[in-house]
Amino acid sequence: MTGAEPVARSVTWNSATVRQGRTRWLAAVAAAAVVTTLGGVVARTPARALAGPLPDLAAVEQVIRAGLTTGTGQGVDVALLDTGVTPVPGLDGANKVLYGPDLSFDSQTPSLAHVDGYGHGTAMAGIIAGNDGLGPLGYQGVAPNARIVSVKVGASTGATDVSQMIAGIDWIVQHAHDPGMNIRVLNLSLGTSSTQYYVNDPLAQAAENAWRHGIVVVVAAGNDNTTNNSVADPATDPYVIAVGAEDPMGTITGADDTVPAFSQRGTGGRHPDLVAPGVSIMGLLAPGSTLSTQFPNAIFGGRFLRGSGTSQAAALASGAVADMLSINPSLTPDQVKNALMASATRISVNNPNFVGSGLLNLAGALNVRPTNQTQNYPAANGSGSLEQARGVNHVTAGGVTLTGEQDIFGSPWVPSVMVPQEQSLTAWTGGVYNGVTWSGNTWTSVTWSGVTWSGVTWSGVTWSSVTWSSVTWSGATWSSVTWSGATWSGSTWSGASWA
Repeated sequence: MTGAEPVARSVTWNSATVRQGRTRWLAAVAAAAVVTTLGGVVARTPARALAGPLPDLAAVEQVIRAGLTTGTGQGVDVALLDTGVTPVPGLDGANKVLYGPDLSFDSQTPSLAHVDGYGHGTAMAGIIAGNDGLGPLGYQGVAPNARIVSVKVGASTGATDVSQMIAGIDWIVQHAHDPGMNIRVLNLSLGTSSTQYYVNDPLAQAAENAWRHGIVVVVAAGNDNTTNNSVADPATDPYVIAVGAEDPMGTITGADDTVPAFSQRGTGGRHPDLVAPGVSIMGLLAPGSTLSTQFPNAIFGGRFLRGSGTSQAAALASGAVADMLSINPSLTPDQVKNALMASATRISVNNPNFVGSGLLNLAGALNVRPTNQTQNYPAANGSGSLEQARGVNHVTAGGVTLTGEQDIFGSPWVPSVMVPQEQSLTAWTGGVYNGVTWSGNTWTSVTWSGVTWSGVTWSGVTWSSVTWSSVTWSGATWSSVTWSGATWSGSTWSGASWA
């Protein structure tokens, strides 16, 4: 390896563990009874029935009652701010994934641009909207007909800075309704350890700004075990949907479900809004990625990656939201959140600091009559510190750490300048962000055409005394996440009746 190794410690890709278990057999589930709802929803027939040793995402979808609706995410774009998406089977269909800008450190290497060198984003995309075209007997995400819009901010090492996250969110908000685009959902399966008050926090403000522009923002609550009684940033913002993890214990019924130790707890002031399955969830594998190489026991069937964390729980919730919006496109973000919380079902753990309103129940959410629900929390203003938004740790390269009120290019972060631009949808001008050209400036319906930091050479942009042109963005580890080859905590998936 040449050059310095970047170490990312400020952002948690909220997958606590990767697990590999026995092949799961689920006897064919009888077709569920037709359910008439206010949204005109009827049961899928069969309800994602399984007849053999297939990936168990279909069983997880039974836990959240996705199989009892006709929602498929059709016509809904889900923005995925993550480590990129590799076009593997299930994500390689025509018009299945649109690639926005690659704002990651990988972007300077054409062979790494846009694709998922780390392995996290591909797994999340599969859970949300994977579809291998094989119908109920194949692999389908919760919203199999939704489209993914990938905005890559995490490098093959997992490294990313909060300034990249904010820039990515701002790009998504500005381009949400470009010709041919319909971004209604934003999945953030990552977060920082910032304890800054959400009203002042720049990352929370960016997420809330997306919410106020009609995008349902789904955020992982975090995996800081039980030692930190607060959710991760930007789940700290009370407007967005903060999702914690629960363990189905190998059964479809929720009566025996528990909350794993890794899922971040909250307080009476802010806690997860609801929980979704987050233990041993099957996502799609990005071959050759960092995670697949370092944790081969997590690979299942040669094309799936089994993992645990609030990342997976958030992805399941994002897919559910896409289903809701495909059935009722007129729903506002506040109405979506109200429906999810009002319909959530109880599990064996009922402490709201752990589980919020309870377990995600998609069929139940579609039964909630939409009214004029409006959240009225204090609005975020983003006037605080970018440095505090990073949390306790930082991206480091060549012995130099990125700190202070500056982005990855060393440009000063001035809230009085940036926040008005974000809120008026003018933060991006072509490929220019915060006064510097970050990417190409032509958006097409297929991809963001520039894959390099065009107009700016790394040798001309310095971070204190480090010169980016000499840095190799590979080889570093993601220290905030623990991965293991454990097995399912439950025994087997069963066709239990609905609780």
